[in-house]
Amino acid sequence: MSIQSVKKYVSVLFLFAIAVATSAQVKWNQTFQNYIDQYKDLAIEQMLKHRIPASITLAQGLLESGAGRSELARKGNNHFGIKCHDWKGRTTYHDDDLNQECFRAYDNVYESYEDHSKFLCTKPRYSSLFKLKITDYKGWAHGLKAAGYATNPVYAKKLIEIIEVYRLHDYDYATTYDKFVMTHNAKDHPAETGGTLHTINICNRNYFLKARRGDTFKSIAKEVGISARKLARYNERHHKEPLAEGDVIFLKKKRTKADKAFKNRPHRVAAGESMYSIAQKYGIQLKSLYKKNRLAPATYVIRQGDLLRVY
Repeated sequence: MSIQSVKKYVSVLFLFAIAVATSAQVKWNQTFQNYIDQYKDLAIEQMLKHRIPASITLAQGLLESGAGRSELARKGNNHFGIKCHDWKGRTTYHDDDLNQECFRAYDNVYESYEDHSKFLCTKPRYSSLFKLKITDYKGWAHGLKAAGYATNPVYAKKLIEIIEVYRLHDYDYATTYDKFVMTHNAKDHPAETGGTLHTINICNRNYFLKARRGDTFKSIAKEVGISARKLARYNERHHKEPLAEGDVIFLKKKRTKADKAFKNRPHRVAAGESMYSIAQKYGIQLKSLYKKNRLAPATYVIRQGDLLRVY
């Protein structure tokens, strides 16, 4: 078997593995989750700048790059499989539909995400997608396939499966008023620079970070651009109260009920949990948790095994 044939064989096996990983049968995959944790801020930033759903960007990045592990991603930082076309930058060559096709290459992953957005924004065949709601990830997925972004006949289906398995559509609700998202740009982004910014996560359509040793509401406030008093109020605490490592700190006012996925799924109290820690776990207000369960804060004593409604 020639070297060229071996390369093609390995490539086919890799694509098969990715297809299996993205099927609806797969509930969760650590490699995919690691990719999402690393690049979700980039996807949100691109959405705010270019109006492309963050869920679509992440799902495409995952699928096209094999969660960042494809040869094209590793050697050329190309996470979206964009070929050269009229490209005047660096290039790399890779077997695709034909042998050794020309693909765009970038100095870092941020450039790949930015170029992906500009590619969609400037190509007339994708213009109809920008008439869709930014939360219409299914419309975007089918629109990309119809416009010829990929030749795979189940491309749209795979994007939708990834988005729904990993709940990427939650990221599509970020707004321009979320100052902490805007601070994660090319200059400051921890995934690119190894900086010390906190990782921003999403829960119940809200953003949160986890406190590190030595953090205070004041220090976190300086980083995210929200006052210490507001942060404390959002988390139902006093702004001078000390923080423990691992404390969940929400960056917007918490909701009165958990995500709809927990409508018929009460929480079973585990050892060491408190009403407050449970409220933080689901991103809901403490007073709402008591109210939903018709409990009085002054008299209720939480016990391991208790069932609590959170929706």
